[in-house]
Amino acid sequence: MIKLKLPASSANLGAAFDAAALAVALYLEVEASPAVEFQVYATGRDSAACSNVERNLILDTYVAMLRGSERAIEPVSLRVHNEIPLGMGLGSSAAARLAGITIAAKLGGLGWSGDRVLAESARLEGHPDNVGACWIGGLVTARMSDDCHVQAIKIDAPVQWPILVAIPPMALSTEEARGFLPATYARGDVVTNLQNSLLMLGAFAQGRGELLQYALGDRVHEPYREKACPLLPALRSLVGHHGILGCALSGAGPGVLMVMAEGTNLCRASAAIKDRLAKNGLEAEIISTAIENTGGVESYVEQAELAKGARL
Repeated sequence: MIKLKLPASSANLGAAFDAAALAVALYLEVEASPAVEFQVYATGRDSAACSNVERNLILDTYVAMLRGSERAIEPVSLRVHNEIPLGMGLGSSAAARLAGITIAAKLGGLGWSGDRVLAESARLEGHPDNVGACWIGGLVTARMSDDCHVQAIKIDAPVQWPILVAIPPMALSTEEARGFLPATYARGDVVTNLQNSLLMLGAFAQGRGELLQYALGDRVHEPYREKACPLLPALRSLVGHHGILGCALSGAGPGVLMVMAEGTNLCRASAAIKDRLAKNGLEAEIISTAIENTGGVESYVEQAELAKGARL
């Protein structure tokens, strides 16, 4: 049996489009074992969708990896407990793909390193930010070359700011969200994004929460997605109130990530935020969570050590 625990991830973080993401403490937990036929037993959030064998991203990825490596496709049984909202910009597909690739690497005997698992996941996602944070944990900045080699760095923040995530009733696919983006950008917008993304990394690295209201500003994707993500402008107007240090669209949206000041009463802040949204005709589930500094690679390494011990 293989056991995995993969955190959610919030990518882009304002200006760092397709280049940075933050792992957050919501999890996809998967147990996989050989079986006579493909089976999925799912609990938690969106359990009906997660238990669908015919349209299951974990199983589809597992099969694709084995087929691409010309290995026999052996059925597996999955036990899944999911906390990551689907289609809300919290890296649900990144976690599922990493799970499928890891299961194929282990049960299919592919012998892939953790770096190879990360690279394959980034290739399937089309960008390395979500999978980087999900795999490594913490705040991750990453790049991917044309031949799908990935370089990723984890930045350890001295301050573990609390996190709130606002989730609207309706999901938004990444493909649809990408369709709102223009083909070209003004140089001034690109320069501002470069400045803000580097400031964001410095703010996290040094625990400078007062800079986040500026560092999380974006001109490349958020202005074009606001019409499909109405929570964003409403919550942006609350920065500086209720303990909100800064906010950004989570991934491609429609969820919104809010970085909170240390010591904030999150229950009280959540209630105040929901009340303000209601006055603007909006509703959202407010999820209280935290930065997760442990990624899925820990599960992968642990499985390798267990297997090594069994052989000994």
